[in-house]
Amino acid sequence: MTAVHPVAGPGTPADIGLPADPRKHPKGLYLLFTTEMWERMSYYGMRALLTLYMVDKTRGGLGLDDKTALQIYGIYTALVFLTPLAGGYLADRYLGQRRAVVIGGTMMMIGQFLLAMSGLPAFYAGLSMLILGNGMFKPNIATMVGGLYPKGDARRDSAFTIFYMGINSGALLAPLISGTLGETVGWHYGFAAAGLGMGLGIATFLLFNKRFLGNVGLRPGSPGRPEVARGRPLTREEWQRILVLFILVLFSVFFWAAFEQAGGLMNLYTKSKLNRYVFGWEIPATWFQAVNPLGIILLGPVFSSLWLGLARKGKDPAPPVKLGLGLILVGIGFLFLCGAARQSAAEGKAALMWMVATYVFHTFGELCLSPVGLSTANKLAPSHLASLLMGVWYLSNVMGNYLSGWIGGLAGQLGEFELFLSVAAGTMVAGALLLAISKPLHKMMHGADKIQAEPLMDPKSQAELPPKPKLA
Repeated sequence: MTAVHPVAGPGTPADIGLPADPRKHPKGLYLLFTTEMWERMSYYGMRALLTLYMVDKTRGGLGLDDKTALQIYGIYTALVFLTPLAGGYLADRYLGQRRAVVIGGTMMMIGQFLLAMSGLPAFYAGLSMLILGNGMFKPNIATMVGGLYPKGDARRDSAFTIFYMGINSGALLAPLISGTLGETVGWHYGFAAAGLGMGLGIATFLLFNKRFLGNVGLRPGSPGRPEVARGRPLTREEWQRILVLFILVLFSVFFWAAFEQAGGLMNLYTKSKLNRYVFGWEIPATWFQAVNPLGIILLGPVFSSLWLGLARKGKDPAPPVKLGLGLILVGIGFLFLCGAARQSAAEGKAALMWMVATYVFHTFGELCLSPVGLSTANKLAPSHLASLLMGVWYLSNVMGNYLSGWIGGLAGQLGEFELFLSVAAGTMVAGALLLAISKPLHKMMHGADKIQAEPLMDPKSQAELPPKPKLA
């Protein structure tokens, strides 16, 4: 069965600057990479500060208790991932992906500047703008990545991995810039820096989108094919692919409920119970959130080359297998946190390497699950529902983030060791179950994951790697 890819290019490589060399990517990918990098710098800058700002009682914070702060964090981050459903629908039917990205990015910039003001009204208004703006931005920029490539193009999975490295370049900058300013100068300076980052992203997109994106995302409908018919009945194969997508979304909830403890409970634990001194200098708590994106940037090309090498040998694991491995790896990360909890309970503080090891294994798990999930959702969706079903993929983040806040709030009742152990067990069991049902799920995909076994990037060359982030 010929693989059906949901998002196709406009039909001619010249329209989107698609190089004839199958190892190279269009320039539009790097524009989307840069725009997403600055947007993620904005989001993760705020994320690194949010719970610390809410519980702070001495430096102008909101002075909330840990449980309340974690619940607000969980509700906020859940809504951030719920609104892409509406944003994807509006782009598909009325706005087009490109216009939706500009509107959403502008709203998020305003939201960050509202957080930089004092008082609860500005705080809640800022969070509301961030929630609505993210819904317009997030699904549509990811959908445009798929729209840069025609059906069956072997470069698509590599493109999503490179795009995902853009996400993590911004996530790396965020705690180093916004986190440092927030912890050392003032919370509101950190939020303002995040707003400036979003402004840079939108300015870059407005300057170069016409030059590098061709028709991709310009009109409602499929990003590169505005003429695609809407409202046609779905085929049996398309329904089965959509069912697979929903099943993968369900399992991914377990991953994000664990992984998103990074901005909540793990952030508070790092601040209060981790020995952060190195040679007499105390590392800011927010800096530990840079370990994960740094790992993504360094290991992203390795995982991309690994999947490609296995594909050339006919041994590339099916997407459900990769997602199952991601769940098991994030569970192993929480076993290290169990060790940290034992040490901090006995000695008052835990060694920082426990937390570093946790983030490293979370990074392994994320590379198996998140970029693969983005690419798989893009392939499984019918072309006229591309952005809407990309929004469905983010439903796993909705439930996962909400549960992360609720679960983190139980630490005071259960104890940190017991909570960390429960999360580890839950994610590893879910991963094992997904591995057990991976073969029938793969069959129901009807070849949607099959691509040409051509090299996407030369492992000996740096030409296809994304630009390294500048830390100054």
